[in-house]
Amino acid sequence: MALSRSVFRLLGWRSTASLAALGSRHYSSADEVVGFIGLGNMGTPMAQNLLKKGHKLIVYDVIPTSLEKAISAGAEKADSPAHVAQQARTIVTMLPAGTHVLECYEGRNGILSSVQKNALLLDSSTIEAATAKQVAASAEKLGASYMDAPVSGGVGAATKGVLTFMVGGEEHSFHRAKPLLECMGKNVVHCGPLGTGQAAKICNNMLLAISMIGTSEALQLGINLGLDPVRLSAIINTASGRCWSSDTYNPCPGVMEGVPASNQYQGGFGTSLMAKDLGLALDAANTTKSATPLGSLANQIYRLMCQHGYAGKDFSSVFKYLEKID
Repeated sequence: MALSRSVFRLLGWRSTASLAALGSRHYSSADEVVGFIGLGNMGTPMAQNLLKKGHKLIVYDVIPTSLEKAISAGAEKADSPAHVAQQARTIVTMLPAGTHVLECYEGRNGILSSVQKNALLLDSSTIEAATAKQVAASAEKLGASYMDAPVSGGVGAATKGVLTFMVGGEEHSFHRAKPLLECMGKNVVHCGPLGTGQAAKICNNMLLAISMIGTSEALQLGINLGLDPVRLSAIINTASGRCWSSDTYNPCPGVMEGVPASNQYQGGFGTSLMAKDLGLALDAANTTKSATPLGSLANQIYRLMCQHGYAGKDFSSVFKYLEKID
């Protein structure tokens, strides 16, 4: 027999629908200002999609020129993260590494110096789970909610608004955040407690690095065997070797339009950032005693690339790096 609503209330249980309703009561509507900090290759298109969906934005970046596109599209410029926090109760951050996140949130002019009570703080950076938990604890003391919400899909998905968000944190905060994240992404997944979004992201990026190296090796081998890379890619993409690195983000110049490989590996996801994410994955693997032999090799390759002039190029430039190895 189904339990009555009164029994659920007595037990303190909530349905998924009621949790969603609870979150929606606190969600920033399009009439309220949303803060966005970190307008790089990923942050800029994400912020632009929020503007396209009718949200009012106040934005900040340590590099003033990075704000130009958002400001020209109607966003307001802030002078610091603290200024953003004064104006917005919902804030999205997209930053390169954990040190930047700590400075942005806990620095002298950081978000937490001016955060509003009941503020929702969504960090889409890829950082150490320990850093995310530290910031969350600091935010909680001030009456704010912090969630880790890293993304996958690259600049193309960010531009089209079809990112995957991997979110860690309390369920009621997830329901509160989901409508906003859906303005920037197609798949918004609650991974579990705080830190699980970061865990999912580093697992995904370790696999991405491995598959990009494998795709590059296969294409290089095919070229050396006299195969046309366009034809070989077409074969792979209709066979068992197909993967995102081959059919969506092909690393061989001239095979696919609109990807970094066809733009001298400019834009996209930097090699230095992939090396950073692989370092996070291997730290986690060591802590959990997980065997990651291919992840370790991928980490070595991307760190060598950073030492040989590829740090600022897209991570698919591993194709060119392998091409030059004797």
